[in-house]
Amino acid sequence: MFLRIATAWFSMMAALADAAPSRESVALLFNTRIPESRKLAETYAAARHIPAENLIGLEMPVTPDISRVEFDSTILKPLRAAFDSKRWWSRAKDRQGILVPTRNKIQVLVAFKGVPLRINQSPQPIPAPQPTDKAAADPFKDRDEASVDSELAMFGVEGLPLVGPLKNAYYQSKVGFSKSSMPFLVLTARIDAASFATCERMIRDAVETETTGLWGMCYVDIANKFPEGDKWLDELAKLSISKGIPTVIDRFNETFPAAYPMGNAAAYYGWYDWNASGPLLDPAFRFRKGAVAVHLHSFSAQQLTSASQNWCAPLLERGAAATVGNVWEPYLHFTHNLSILHENLLAGDTFVEAAWKAMPVTSWQGVVLGDPLYRPYLHLSGTGEIHESDRDFRALCAAMMQWPKDETERRAQISKAIDRTQSAVLAEALGLELLADGLTAKAVMKFRSAKAFAPAAADQLRQDLHIISIDRAGDRKSAAISSLRQAVAQYRTIPGAKAAQASLDILDPPPAETSKQGKQ
Repeated sequence: MFLRIATAWFSMMAALADAAPSRESVALLFNTRIPESRKLAETYAAARHIPAENLIGLEMPVTPDISRVEFDSTILKPLRAAFDSKRWWSRAKDRQGILVPTRNKIQVLVAFKGVPLRINQSPQPIPAPQPTDKAAADPFKDRDEASVDSELAMFGVEGLPLVGPLKNAYYQSKVGFSKSSMPFLVLTARIDAASFATCERMIRDAVETETTGLWGMCYVDIANKFPEGDKWLDELAKLSISKGIPTVIDRFNETFPAAYPMGNAAAYYGWYDWNASGPLLDPAFRFRKGAVAVHLHSFSAQQLTSASQNWCAPLLERGAAATVGNVWEPYLHFTHNLSILHENLLAGDTFVEAAWKAMPVTSWQGVVLGDPLYRPYLHLSGTGEIHESDRDFRALCAAMMQWPKDETERRAQISKAIDRTQSAVLAEALGLELLADGLTAKAVMKFRSAKAFAPAAADQLRQDLHIISIDRAGDRKSAAISSLRQAVAQYRTIPGAKAAQASLDILDPPPAETSKQGKQ
């Protein structure tokens, strides 16, 4: 059988990424004023076998937003004192007289729900009037607001400027953090969500998923907002395809429509709605266990208490195990580069290393949410425990590794497997690959096969939507409208019908309601 042969063959070819940070190098920060915060830190310590002495409890404000003064007095200075007393680091002044860590046992610092999230901007004096002909103001002028986590990344360095971002020396690194020789930097992450139950589930899912690896589909929403961000997402999609991961790419200006049937979603990357939309509007939607899901938006992590506002909290509440976001406006080029993030995760990095390799700055707005030691694609080469629900996805990755440059043979082998197994997963995956190569007629045939094999109506609808997107992209508007009308009628009993209706309303807007006022 193709799956068994390919999986066995390529399980021997995996080359793991640099060793992950050791458990002794991870410190856990919780708020002593919130008992559940301590309990969550202890839960994580047990799950990852972190030494008990690496837990740090500080008495902090119980609000998510704090002032700079509160940050300094309740977090920054007590944390430095804890590192001093535990002899975790050595610090000395550099040539500029700045106190800098020269040795640091701790590589990763994890904040748990209950630790404040944001540092508010310091009060500023009323600015003097500026001449109207002056150049645009400095966008970073007086901006010292930041995420607590990003500010803590270089908390051992004293004398740094507070206004604006600082350069992240680990950005685009090609090595594991333990080999980077950067004692002045600590990789920060946070296990935080709308509820402590969700936080516990995030920990549990990450640990369990590592035994099998993260398998499933990748969904990429390229919303055509700004060229730089669109390029990240386009590169990200190509990376997934190159690994044999079935990848759905939406290139229309709007985001995925409401209740889009996003089945088997193991990874999601998109932009640029203010609040959760698309598949997340279906109350029954859930990501696959261990999923990595990111929606790029300036305020995606503005708050983590509401499961319906912004993006980070809703993504985690719908089953994702890890995400990244921003607490204030960071500007696009100072957010996580999603292509770099995904590339390093696919290479086997821990989530915290991949996230910090993708972030150009510290002391700014970014947050990393999820188990920092989580390695979702640890078994992408075919190792790990095999679950029945993962077999087709494993087969696709194995086929890509066996025939990376012979797409004709690889596609022929997958087609034979489709005929033999009548797998909707394999048929849709091959259709998506053909579509990415511009082979639309062949892609349509595979999507029709996938629809015939799929037992669930939502998965059948997704195949129809793939075909409709081909008509829409090819300027066959009438055909797309006709198919959407059929889909609305055929799938009216499932939430996904809303996605078909939303797309139909874009292509064929309903007539505006005519006001009767003044006509009587």
